[in-house]
Amino acid sequence: MLRQLGAFSICRWSTHLNHRSSNISEPRINERIRVPEVRLVGPAGEQVGIVRIEDALRLAAESDLDLVEVAPQAKPPVCKLMDFGKYKYEAAVKAREARKNQTNTVLKEIRFRLKIDTHDYETKRGHALRFLGAGDKVKAMIQFRGREQQRPEMGIRLLQRFADDVAEVGVVESSPRIDGRNMVMVVGPLKNKAEAKAEARRATKPRPAAGWTSAATSPP
Repeated sequence: MLRQLGAFSICRWSTHLNHRSSNISEPRINERIRVPEVRLVGPAGEQVGIVRIEDALRLAAESDLDLVEVAPQAKPPVCKLMDFGKYKYEAAVKAREARKNQTNTVLKEIRFRLKIDTHDYETKRGHALRFLGAGDKVKAMIQFRGREQQRPEMGIRLLQRFADDVAEVGVVESSPRIDGRNMVMVVGPLKNKAEAKAEARRATKPRPAAGWTSAATSPP
């Protein structure tokens, strides 16, 4: 019983905190603006000037708009006449679109041996083409063994060949360099992740059948 009461109290406290944080993040509107005067901006961005809060609220009511405090730190605070519900909706839509288009480029690693056979090379090249086409970076790494460390020019030639083979979707961002017993090179995508996703969606979008199109466009 005590555990249930404790969990209930924590839940109520968490809900209370979430409610408070959401209120804090929103600007003050209408009667919640408790200052004697404000610098008023009209709905189209026009400067009205410094007016008493009572007059600003009256103008908002006459225009069927809200009085929204947009710069509370100013002296006096700056308020704007707007449809606050519409403003919140448009802001939420923009935030949702920004999250949808937000992309995090991933660094994919592909390892080579200096004496790599053709089949293994083509497999790794295929992986790189897929990664770069999806908007991710590729870190190509050659692992030297024993005396191979004395032949860095062979590693440079292999990485140059790799860069040429993926040039259709990627460009070298970091030239070959020695890192301990390895040689590394970074290739970046020609298209960012958002562009790659948009192109993939267009490619998978179903197209109307040719017969239906010709029938729909043919004259009666």
